[in-house]
Amino acid sequence: MGRKKRGVVTTTISRSLTGKEVPSGSSIIGKKAAPIGIAPAIVLTNPKYDHNVGQSQRAASCYGIKQLWFTGNRVSLEPEKGKRLPREERMRGYKDVEVIQFDYPFDQFPNATPVAVEIGPNSEDLVDFEHPENPIYIFGPEDGSIPQVFMRHCHRFVTIPTEHCVNLSAAVYTILYDRHAKLQRKLNGNG
Repeated sequence: MGRKKRGVVTTTISRSLTGKEVPSGSSIIGKKAAPIGIAPAIVLTNPKYDHNVGQSQRAASCYGIKQLWFTGNRVSLEPEKGKRLPREERMRGYKDVEVIQFDYPFDQFPNATPVAVEIGPNSEDLVDFEHPENPIYIFGPEDGSIPQVFMRHCHRFVTIPTEHCVNLSAAVYTILYDRHAKLQRKLNGNG
């Protein structure tokens, strides 16, 4: 294997995981390319399990989030033998969510507010948290925390008040549901 390059091919996951070559309609994100990030968005840092990426894609689709980004190489969009997201996450119902593997996601969101979902001394409790207008929700891996280099980019920090750690995709669902519920209350004049 060669050195990692900063450019990456992106496509919607419903096309990239079918076992076919990457479609010609794909784009390449390079160092000098214009940003393509659409907030609100989700960023998973170095996820370990493909099913959590798939379930996060499903959550994004349920709550109208157009992009799911992930870093690292433990999960792949390449349709190698045994390396693809679960079947239900490859179905056409979730094609409205673009899944992008890219190690420098902050470069793609110049006007968004990065929010780290992490336990920490400065984290706000989700119950009292006011979601920013254009958030990028940053989630750590299943077996670790959000890397410090990512934490330095974050403007806000939020924690989910539970008795124990929750699964990565459960954390994504919880944050997106909370955002949705609070937006609905605000639109109805109750928030």
